[in-house]
Amino acid sequence: MRDIAIYGAGGFGREVACMINKINNTAQPIWKLIGFFDDGKEPDAAVSHFGKVLGGLETLNNWSSPLCVALCFGNPNTVRNVRDRLTNPNLEFPNLIDPSFSIADPETFSIGLGNIIKGDCHVTTNVKIGNFNLLNGYVAIGHDVSIGDFNAIMPGARISGEVKIGNQNLLGADCFIKQLIKIGSHVTISPLSALLTKPKDGMTYIGNPAKIFKF
Repeated sequence: MRDIAIYGAGGFGREVACMINKINNTAQPIWKLIGFFDDGKEPDAAVSHFGKVLGGLETLNNWSSPLCVALCFGNPNTVRNVRDRLTNPNLEFPNLIDPSFSIADPETFSIGLGNIIKGDCHVTTNVKIGNFNLLNGYVAIGHDVSIGDFNAIMPGARISGEVKIGNQNLLGADCFIKQLIKIGSHVTISPLSALLTKPKDGMTYIGNPAKIFKF
């Protein structure tokens, strides 16, 4: 078994701890969850029955033995910021994939590292996923879709064929992305929205059809 820790001791971190248990119970156990890291909680604070907080960023950067780490934050900018600050060569960032994840065409599927794919997600054919992305349950991805790095795709999102997604985007729960749409970087699609035209980088889109919302 390999040691693994969760960075982020909130609700999402506990959900990923549940998924690690599910992975271990599906086949021969591969993960030993040693605890959590969190910069907002005191060391030794209990995180329900899953373990305790071992420290924060400094503790993790000084960890002296090999350790796999899952970055458990729903905000893609937070994930990017934390990853950029982790400099310890002893750390690895494996993909954590729920056993229910289904791939229609495994031969044309590719995935990077540090991704978290939760339950009942599905991809079809020629889908490419980069690094440190979150598919947060019940996400459906059509053919010829490419996803860059540090994106968060929330539960129930539907991504049509030939969509291209760049980096550090947030796709809200139950949103819909029309086929052939190209999403650049730092775009937020609100829950229940339908994106039918190409969005501008750095903007938030709300509604059906989704339109720019200026705060």
